[in-house]
Amino acid sequence: MLRKLFALSLFALCVPAIAGQANPDTLRVALLPDESPQTIIKENAALQSYLEDRLGKQIKLVVTTDYSSMIEAARFERIDLAYFGPLSYVLANKSGAQLEPFAAKLKDGETTYRSVLVGNVAAGVDKISDIQGKPMAYGDPASTSSHLIPKKVLLDAGLETDRDYQENFTGSHDAVATAVQNGHAKAGGLSKPIFESLIERGIISKDKVQVLTYSEPYPQYPWVMQSYLDDQLKDKIRSAFMELADEDILGALGAEGFGKIEDSDYDVVRDLMPLLD
Repeated sequence: MLRKLFALSLFALCVPAIAGQANPDTLRVALLPDESPQTIIKENAALQSYLEDRLGKQIKLVVTTDYSSMIEAARFERIDLAYFGPLSYVLANKSGAQLEPFAAKLKDGETTYRSVLVGNVAAGVDKISDIQGKPMAYGDPASTSSHLIPKKVLLDAGLETDRDYQENFTGSHDAVATAVQNGHAKAGGLSKPIFESLIERGIISKDKVQVLTYSEPYPQYPWVMQSYLDDQLKDKIRSAFMELADEDILGALGAEGFGKIEDSDYDVVRDLMPLLD
């Protein structure tokens, strides 16, 4: 699995790298494709306007088709600023990108979050052990909270992929929850904040999908910037996030604010990567 995540498409290998500009007029901001592109663009529209005002630049929002294409975009300098998942950030830098994490959203005063494992109510999946022998839905192979962390939770419970359950990849967090609700998968793993948002918006029903367990806390999704950006621009970007206080924007992001993070915060994710071999 890990080798597949590092493999770049033949198209990407044939396209020459376009060096990013240190101080571009337009900043290309990539957003992790963990829900539908329409939902992601809508939820980040206010942030886009805020960054344009604070940085004095045009902001172009980019939603890639999947996590691997986002990693490639970072490596080939097709994006300048990005909201990565912990694992996809680690994989991007390991693939040759030069990304610097600088901020993560605060929730309950912490820059951490949890994954949730859910089960189909009608199928009688009430606890982790009930997953044995049943199809398990994950999101993207390079996702932390909808693949790596749930897989670790199951392994800690004595359940191994292929031996004890069949894994299926749906591509995104919301697709995981929908697959479980429709019964196409009997269980699934995804980000706790995203699951709670799906419940709140009425997309997923608690009558059909129930929580089995939560993971331990892991470092939040990092906001990262390319190392080639001008130092003064980097400082402006950091300040824009750290000083963001608009409650409407923060509410749309599911954040109380932003806290500082650094590369070493994601060593815990690097330690889990052998699970993907």
